Amino acid sequence: MTTNLKAADLVQADRVHTSLYTSAEIFDEEMSKIFESTWVWVAHESEVPEAGSYKNTFVGKQPVIVVRDRKGEIRVLLNRCRHRCATVCEGKKGKTQSFVCPYHGWAFGLDGALRNVPYEGSYGSEGLDKKLFPLPGLRVESYQGMVFATFKEDIEPLVDYLGPAKKWMDLFMKQGAGYGIEVPGEQRFRFPGNWKIQLENTTDAYHFPLVHKSFLTTLDPQALDTFSFMEGDGFVEDLGNGHSVMVMIPELVDLEAHLDQPIPERFAELAAELAKQGLDDLKVRKIVRAVGGTGFNLNIFPNIACSMAFFRVLRPISVEETEIHHSVINMKDGPEIANQYRLRLHEYFQGPLGFGTPDDGEAWCRVQAGVHACGREEKDKWIMVNRGLPIEKQGADGPRSDVTGETGMRAAYQQWKKLMSA
Repeated sequence: MTTNLKAADLVQADRVHTSLYTSAEIFDEEMSKIFESTWVWVAHESEVPEAGSYKNTFVGKQPVIVVRDRKGEIRVLLNRCRHRCATVCEGKKGKTQSFVCPYHGWAFGLDGALRNVPYEGSYGSEGLDKKLFPLPGLRVESYQGMVFATFKEDIEPLVDYLGPAKKWMDLFMKQGAGYGIEVPGEQRFRFPGNWKIQLENTTDAYHFPLVHKSFLTTLDPQALDTFSFMEGDGFVEDLGNGHSVMVMIPELVDLEAHLDQPIPERFAELAAELAKQGLDDLKVRKIVRAVGGTGFNLNIFPNIACSMAFFRVLRPISVEETEIHHSVINMKDGPEIANQYRLRLHEYFQGPLGFGTPDDGEAWCRVQAGVHACGREEKDKWIMVNRGLPIEKQGADGPRSDVTGETGMRAAYQQWKKLMSA
């Protein structure tokens, strides 16, 4: 490491060292000790709905293919030919019968097995033992349609890794309003900053009134009251293994509760249209309540956030560059108008021309610029994550502070410390 401090010393109870944002050596070690050594989110099952459906993504810096094979099993395969390393799949998403290397034509099945080698006679009279050269596969497990992969074969089962986060994933999936959940697409962008800056942001309510002031000025009084959660009963809780939840709007935690409450005025037109389509009152209320998404943000360490009505996935590019994927969530086979409402809401805040993403992105860029102004004194080379620590108490599953606390950041950094010290 470029600092004289060891990994265990770079993260303290109330602060982290600026080198976590700036050291290329630390970044490379993170790819090995974190992204290649724990469960990493790679897809939602709806993105690979049938045999041959695939999605290209990354586990850390390593390119992988998420694909559903002919038996219906989801596999995660390294995207490199076993001959000369050329990638065998280039499209972001699609459907295929097999993966064929464009360089020398080696062909692999959907399960990764090597099926065909052109001019195989050059390998001798017995040919090539194809069983020795499949596309390497990662261990794959899923929960609530969320697909995770890991290079580490002896790691704990996914359900144990998720721990208390599972119940929040269960709640998050209720926004299907009785329909299934699907991811119809995503938007991608990069910002010049370290991946952990974005990781911190998901459970950071402290910034909301200032960074998103322009968004708040556009809301009607009823919506503004909903988003005025800084003085409310919300909280941030450590869920273990680096996971955390930030409850902003407690009354929207369970989308199947409080269905007897009046429909918000901003959704009155939607409710009327759903009723015209013949849906009963209870179904209308479930859909309307679910359209705006949940009242909490859930961070699953190290790379996926379940927020409102979308997934936010981070991909580390380099020590000072990160790629973000925003995926809006649809009600699978649900009313088209409800999905249109949700998409418009997503565009309004998270879209490239919306209010939230550009404002957050500017803040992330400024953090990365500022960490280089670390002075000469060791005391000036630390980033504070101590907000809420003096009032932290034990919650249902771990330490809990008020909604403005930095408990989620402390949770993530303690997991970082554990993995980086291994």
